[in-house]
Amino acid sequence: MGDVLAHESELLGLVKEYLDFAEFEDTLKTFSKECKVKGKPLSKTAGGCLRDAKSLIIQKDLVAAFDNGDQKVFFNLWEEHIPSSIRDRDSLAQKLEFYLHIHFAIYLLKHSVGRPDKEGLDERISYFKTYLETKGAALSQTTEFLPFYALPFVPNPMVHPSFKELFQDSWTPELKLKLEKFLALIFKASNTPKLLTLYKENGQSHKEMSQQLHQQLVEAERRSVTYLKRYNKIQADYHNLIGVTAELVDSLEATVSGKMITPEYLQSVCVRLFSDQMRQSLAHSVDFTRPGTASTMLRASLAPGKLKDVPLLPSLDYEKLKKDLVLGSDRLKAFLLQALRWRLTTSHPGEQRETVLEAYIGNDLLDCHSQSQRRVLQLLHSRSEVVRQYMARLVNAFASLAEGRLYLAQSTKVLQMLEERLKEEDEDIVTRENILGALQKFSLRRPLQTAMIRDGLIFWLIDILKDPDCLSDYTLEYSVALLMNLCLRSAGKNMCAKVAGLVLKVLSDLLGHENHEIQPYVNGALYSILSIPSIREEARAMGMEDILRCFIKEGNAEMVRQIEFIIKQLNSEELLDGVLESDDDEDEDDEEDHDTMEADLDKDELIQPQLGELSGEKLLTTEYLGIMTNTGKARRKGLASVQQSADEPLRRPVTPGGHRTGYPV
Repeated sequence: MGDVLAHESELLGLVKEYLDFAEFEDTLKTFSKECKVKGKPLSKTAGGCLRDAKSLIIQKDLVAAFDNGDQKVFFNLWEEHIPSSIRDRDSLAQKLEFYLHIHFAIYLLKHSVGRPDKEGLDERISYFKTYLETKGAALSQTTEFLPFYALPFVPNPMVHPSFKELFQDSWTPELKLKLEKFLALIFKASNTPKLLTLYKENGQSHKEMSQQLHQQLVEAERRSVTYLKRYNKIQADYHNLIGVTAELVDSLEATVSGKMITPEYLQSVCVRLFSDQMRQSLAHSVDFTRPGTASTMLRASLAPGKLKDVPLLPSLDYEKLKKDLVLGSDRLKAFLLQALRWRLTTSHPGEQRETVLEAYIGNDLLDCHSQSQRRVLQLLHSRSEVVRQYMARLVNAFASLAEGRLYLAQSTKVLQMLEERLKEEDEDIVTRENILGALQKFSLRRPLQTAMIRDGLIFWLIDILKDPDCLSDYTLEYSVALLMNLCLRSAGKNMCAKVAGLVLKVLSDLLGHENHEIQPYVNGALYSILSIPSIREEARAMGMEDILRCFIKEGNAEMVRQIEFIIKQLNSEELLDGVLESDDDEDEDDEEDHDTMEADLDKDELIQPQLGELSGEKLLTTEYLGIMTNTGKARRKGLASVQQSADEPLRRPVTPGGHRTGYPV
C-alpha cells in the first residue's frame, strides 16, 4: 500500500508540474485544493528545480568563458548544450555564433597589454578562418557579414576602417548582452516538464523508430533482391567458366598431339565467355586469326565500368497516370511528379533515358497538345506549394534534354504559363529556381528567345539582378545566363537600350560579384549590348573603361582577355556588330544537342513516404504498370558545333550546365 501511495504521490507531482508549466493557474489551485481535501500526498518534483539549477550553471560557465576569452571551453559548451537544430537552422543563433567567433578571434588584440602573443593570436585567427571556410560559409552571401571574411588576411585589423566598430568599447558589452538574452531564452524553452518529456519519448520516438525500421526493411529487401540477382549471375558465370576451362584443357591436350585449333573454335569459346552486349560484334567484326585478339577482348570485357548492361524501364499506363495527376489528392500528385522526375533524372544517359523521354513525349505526359481546361500543366498553378514545386522541377528536367525542349516548345501556352508563374512565385525559392532554369534552357531556341524578349522578360531580369546578394547561387547564375542569351539578339539589345544606364550599372556591379560562375555570362552580355552605339555612349559617360580596367588587375588570364575584348568593343565606332546570328531567320536554331541533367533537380526533397506508402519507381511499377508504352523513335540529329575561343566573351546562347561541362559554344 505504501508503495502505491509513493507512486501516486510522484504521479500527482508530475501533473502539478505540468499545470504549473502550462500556466493553468485556476486548474492548479483547484487540483491542489482537492488533493489536500482527499488527503492525497503531492510530491515536490525536483526535476524542474534541478534543471533550472543546471541551466544556470551552464549559462554562468558560458558567460565566464566569453569574459575570459577561453575559446575552446566556450565552443565545447556551446555545441554540447545548444541543440544542433537551433545552431544550424535558426538565423539568430547563426548570426550570434558568427560574432562570437569574431570576439574570440580578436580577443588578444583587445585585452593584451603591449603586443599580443603572436602564437596565440595566429592560433585564434586560424580557428576563425577554418570556421569561415566551413560552417560560417553559409553567411558569405549576407552583406552584413561579407567584410569580416577578409579579417584573417588583414595584418592589423585594429587600424582598418572596415573593422573600426569591433574595437569600440561598447562592442563587447553589447555582444555579451545578446549572448545572455539568447541563453536565457534557449534554456527557458528547454525546461520542459517531465510529463511532457515522457509523452514525447514514448510516443514520438516509437513512431519515428517504426518508420525508420520500415525504411530499413524496405532498403534491406531491395539490397537482398539485388544481391540475389548478382549471386545467380556469378553462379551461372562460374558454371560457364568451368565448362569453357574443361574444353580449353582438352584443346591444349589435342595440340600436344599435333591437332590445330581453328579461329572458328576460338570465336565460339569467346562468344560464350563475353557478355551478351559484345557477342554480336565478336561474331561479325573481330578477326580471331590475329595473335592476341582473344586475350585483348577478354581483358576489355573485365575492365571495370565497361560494357555494362542497362535494361529498359517498365512501360507505364499513362492514361491512368495523367488522370491521377489531374484528379488525385495533392499528396498523390506530389509523389507521382517526384517519381516521374526521378525516372528521368536517375536513368542512365543513352538508350534508357531516351526511351523514358520518348515514352513521356509520345504519351503527351504534360498535356502540351491537349485543349482541356484541366491539364497536367495546370499543376504549375496548384494551391499546394509542394505540387507547384514538383511540377516546376519536372518541367525543368524536361527542358534539360534537347528532345524535351522541343516537346515543350511546340505549345506556346507552356512558355506563357512559366513566365506567369515566375513573376507570381514569391513563396517558394526552389519553385522559382526551377522555372527560371527551364526558361533559361528554353532560351537556346530562337523562337522562344523572341517570345521572351517580346514579353519583357529582360526588364524582369534586370529588376531582380539589382540586388544579387538576395538571390540564391542558382537563381543568380541562371538569371544572368538567361539575360545574356536574350541580349545576343538584336531585339534584346534594343530592349536594353531603352534602359541603358540601369543595365550597365547592374552588369558592372555583377562584374565584381564573388560568385565567379556568372562572369562569362556578364562578359557576354556586356560585349553584346555594347554593339549598340547609344549604349556605348552611355557606358563611356559613366566611365565603364576605368571600371573594366580595375577588374583586369584582379582577374584570371581568361577573364582578363575577355575584358580586353569588351574594352575594344566599348571603344569601337562600328554601327553594326558582327556576331554570328541571323535575327531574320526564326527557323534557325541556336541549340546544339545538349543534354545536361543537373543534380539540383533532386535536391532538398519536401516529401517522404510514411509507413506503408509507395514512392518513386515502386509507386509507378506497382500502381501504373502499362503495356508497350515505351516506343522507339529516331533521335533528332544535333547541329554542328560552332567553335569559339575561350578568350572571347560568349557570343552564342548557352546554359550554365552545358557551359560547365565544356560543350562547344
